[in-house]
Amino acid sequence: MIKKYGLLGLCMAFSLYTSAQLNVKQGHWHASLQRKDGHHLPFEMDIQQKNGITTCYILNSTERIKTEDPVYSGDSVLIKMPVFESYFKIKIINKDSLNGIWVTKGESKDIILPFAASAGEGRFPYRKTNNPKQVQGKWSIEFTRANKTKRPAIGEIVQKGSSLSGSVLTPAGDYRYLDGVVSGDSLFLSTFDGSHALLLTAKIKGDSLSGYFYAGQSGLETWTAVKKADVVLTPAVTAIKEGSDGKLDFTFKDLKGKSVSLQDERFKDKVVILQLMGSWCPNCMDETAFLSKYYLKNKDRGVEIIALAYELSTDEERSKKSLQKFQTQFNVQYTILNTGATAGDPQRTEKTLPQLTAIKVFPTTIILDKNGKISDINTAFYGPGAGDYHLKYKENFEKKINNLLDQKL
Repeated sequence: MIKKYGLLGLCMAFSLYTSAQLNVKQGHWHASLQRKDGHHLPFEMDIQQKNGITTCYILNSTERIKTEDPVYSGDSVLIKMPVFESYFKIKIINKDSLNGIWVTKGESKDIILPFAASAGEGRFPYRKTNNPKQVQGKWSIEFTRANKTKRPAIGEIVQKGSSLSGSVLTPAGDYRYLDGVVSGDSLFLSTFDGSHALLLTAKIKGDSLSGYFYAGQSGLETWTAVKKADVVLTPAVTAIKEGSDGKLDFTFKDLKGKSVSLQDERFKDKVVILQLMGSWCPNCMDETAFLSKYYLKNKDRGVEIIALAYELSTDEERSKKSLQKFQTQFNVQYTILNTGATAGDPQRTEKTLPQLTAIKVFPTTIILDKNGKISDINTAFYGPGAGDYHLKYKENFEKKINNLLDQKL
């Protein structure tokens, strides 16, 4: 879950069919997006060839993502991400080198960053040592924005030798699969998923860290951290408005243009899960993957799920295409509705769910009991990159649903 303004991101995979234009080395590649301030946002690719087909994956710790089929135009290759309005336009310089641009669509204009990749290199250069500094564990983090306001977070770091993995959790979601190294007295972590494009650097001083956080095209914050095993976060709050009866009432169009109402017969006397999401949102991607599998296993038990989408644009056709990518990628069998309100609209709650206080983060999950009354509003979804936090979320989610299913009308 991230705030609409959130971050640009990163987790991506490439699928390239071999041709005269694609004569490149197999194996690991170092790739990066280049910011105007001179800093690079690094990630790693793995390019493999089999049966005349070249397939390239973007690697973030244990995650591997594959792109759509490439489209060739002259000496360039257009490669779209499987989700998000995001693509690469690449030129093959030689078998060891690629360059081009990465493009992601924003609310009103495209965001473009130069891209480059070279064969045979890892995500980060680092100095090998037999005794790397130890940073494994849980960290209490404080980020400081450019305007000097501060925001809390939790760092969950796993270390094997000099290699690092883990995630950063905020009240608005997690930074998914971070991947990095310890080198000398410094720490480096990054991720890329087609939306998130993030880099954290820090100096290590015993049980404290201090450094910089680079996000997307221009985001820059400082951050400090101290080790703290019992650190907790206070989640954002969306609640039932005072005076409301705890019931919602809406009608929006699905991806086929058909009007769907919460009052329709198919939702009557069932436990209904409302997923407030957007196809631009990396944490929504993780929640969609989870909910899609959950629905397929539990739909015959009296559970329904409705995704309410808050997109970047009021352009209905653009939103539909982007949401269909989510639907296809994760085999979503439950209902997806486009609310028509944008994620950045300050009136998005009043226009769509006026019975609630402000929608603050995406995704937000609302659970309705069999009588259609709100039983729970959760703003703290954490994905699989967050490790034990994700497992705990799933356990609590399933317990809540099971308890509601056991209740009699």
